[in-house]
Amino acid sequence: MKKSNLLMIIGSFLLLGLFVFPLWNITLEAPQYPKPLGMDIYINKFIGANDEFDIKNINLMNHYVGMQYIPETIPEFKIFQIVIAVMSILGIIIGFTGKYKLFLGWFILMSLLGIAGMYDFYLWEYDYGHNLDPNAIMKFTNPDGSVMGFQPPLWGSKQILNFIAHSYPREGAVMMFIGMGMTFLAFLLGRKEANKS
Repeated sequence: MKKSNLLMIIGSFLLLGLFVFPLWNITLEAPQYPKPLGMDIYINKFIGANDEFDIKNINLMNHYVGMQYIPETIPEFKIFQIVIAVMSILGIIIGFTGKYKLFLGWFILMSLLGIAGMYDFYLWEYDYGHNLDPNAIMKFTNPDGSVMGFQPPLWGSKQILNFIAHSYPREGAVMMFIGMGMTFLAFLLGRKEANKS
């Protein structure tokens, strides 16, 4: 088996790590919480990052400012699982065919799906942080008088009142990025192998 084929197969297989490891993490730090509150986001569930009661505590805290509760499940969970399983299996099959041009096609498709997933995550965060209950116990406004939003950052850290919200990829995302990088290298190597022969 050519090295390019092997790279494509291993890279595609690494996507399956998303079924085991978290994709993303959001952590909230504040003086009143010596132990930060956090949430690990998998492709099929939300789990408290530092404590089994993290999500419950986040929901209780968010209730006061009118934010929605973090649901136990969202429709995207079913879609994400199907997409990752199909793309992983498809990539492995393409790897066995040895057609390096298909390696690039797979990489482009997976990149587009990844961008769509990040955009969907942003929209979920925006709705979560801006669609507030008008009857909330506590209301905060910006200096211009508009209602303050509580959207966590898509990537990075952000001050929200007395909280610092952190949002970063976790092990599952790292495995996916490495896997995708390997599939692109497989394309470059496959093209080189084809030119030599």
